Amino acid sequence: MSFSPIPRGVYPSVTDIDPKALAQKGIRLVLADLDNTLVPYKVTEPPAAVVAWKQALEERGIQLFLLSNSRKPGRAQRFAEKLGIPYQGHSGKPKKAGYLRAMERMGCTPRETVMVGDQIFTDTLGANNAGVTPLLVEPIRLAGNPGRYIRYAVETPFRLLGKGRSFL
Repeated sequence: MSFSPIPRGVYPSVTDIDPKALAQKGIRLVLADLDNTLVPYKVTEPPAAVVAWKQALEERGIQLFLLSNSRKPGRAQRFAEKLGIPYQGHSGKPKKAGYLRAMERMGCTPRETVMVGDQIFTDTLGANNAGVTPLLVEPIRLAGNPGRYIRYAVETPFRLLGKGRSFL
């Protein structure tokens, strides 16, 4: 387990992460962040492309699991229920405990698990700390919060390093 902010690949969106390639790597569990990864902030319905991606994962024997830090009461639960997947809210990313709890619930090891998220200092760092392969996606939308622009600017060098370390 390493304390590293560098992902194992950067992808335009979750739907660009190929379920067949994941299965070929022995992946059985995809932990996914919610906001700005699966959907923009405040969006409550899973888009058709995400539903199709989830189904493609399941066809390959891979379970999608929502691992969220959302502080909005019930947000992660309602979204996960609409998508028909298990979830864990208030996960405490980047602490590894949330990752370990999710894997234990799903009966998977870190070697069988990837984390898909949009943030280096929560999703990627936490995944690396838990021994899980971190896959980074470009944030869906930055608008609305000036702090996000600053955070993503600080993350840029790590994103660039991750582009050269493709997992798939």
